[in-house]
Amino acid sequence: MRLREIRVGCFGGGTGLPSLLGGLKRNPWISPNAVVTMFDSGGSSGQLRDELGVLPPGDILRCALALARNEGEARRVLLARLPMLEHKRLGGHTGGNLLLSMMQQYTGDFLTAIGGLRALLGCQGYVWPVSIEQAMLCAEYADGTIHCGEVEVDRGHDRGHQVRDLWLEPDAKILPAVRDAIHAFDGVVIGPGSFFTSLMPTLLVDGVKEALAQVNGPIILVANLLTEGRGMHDFTAATAVEWVNRTIDRPIDVVIFNTLLPDAAALARYEREDKRPLQLGTLPAGTDIVEGGFWCTDIARHDRRRLSYAVWSVLSQRLLT
Repeated sequence: MRLREIRVGCFGGGTGLPSLLGGLKRNPWISPNAVVTMFDSGGSSGQLRDELGVLPPGDILRCALALARNEGEARRVLLARLPMLEHKRLGGHTGGNLLLSMMQQYTGDFLTAIGGLRALLGCQGYVWPVSIEQAMLCAEYADGTIHCGEVEVDRGHDRGHQVRDLWLEPDAKILPAVRDAIHAFDGVVIGPGSFFTSLMPTLLVDGVKEALAQVNGPIILVANLLTEGRGMHDFTAATAVEWVNRTIDRPIDVVIFNTLLPDAAALARYEREDKRPLQLGTLPAGTDIVEGGFWCTDIARHDRRRLSYAVWSVLSQRLLT
């Protein structure tokens, strides 16, 4: 085997993608890069988008922090929320969200603002918004109802509605810089993260499917640890593979799947939120599986180090000779 740097594109958002990036950056043979969803309509990001007309900064910020040279200190400073003082419009936002939003307004360009944040944090890899066009996530459920907005889509399957179709409104086009970056990736990792509101939106953008078709290396799906609400009780890792395969018109090569569960008390806590351990299901022929224990605490989050080693095992086996 001859070792070389492997350029990896990591797709998603939320809290799952930063966890993956934070683990991968420790490997000197991996160059981790994030392609981030830009359709967040909730929380601080959604409020800043509505009030200032900027792109939602939250997922970009979290990924940049994960790749920062001094992640711990940067997180303590930039994820702290401003108190509700006399500036009520600023209170409740994180310092990092405000910083990135103000940099965008000052420069007039979101990519320039991200570049400035990367330089400030000393990020190891790149962080790209999958698109810089304003769009909203929409879902049609099995009963024919339609909800739009990330928050509303989440609420829909929390209430027991099963997602039948998913799209962006209006259509959003891939950022040219992202298209070029994807062409240069040696491999791609999708997830972990909220499936319908963090992972799928990055794949629904016009041009992403065509760009992924040019990736010669493996496409890896990290299966989530839990289902997400009553509408996903029958959802499995195989279901996720079917959705992704259909969306990108290319088969997932490898699924990374968790086999380790926490104690009964932790599982009962999630059960009260209608979240249950994700089952594997029947994967399509040709899709390999890497199984291991990735849920190592009472909190449902993949262990960074274990997940990064699992990704490396796939990449090294398939790309290095």
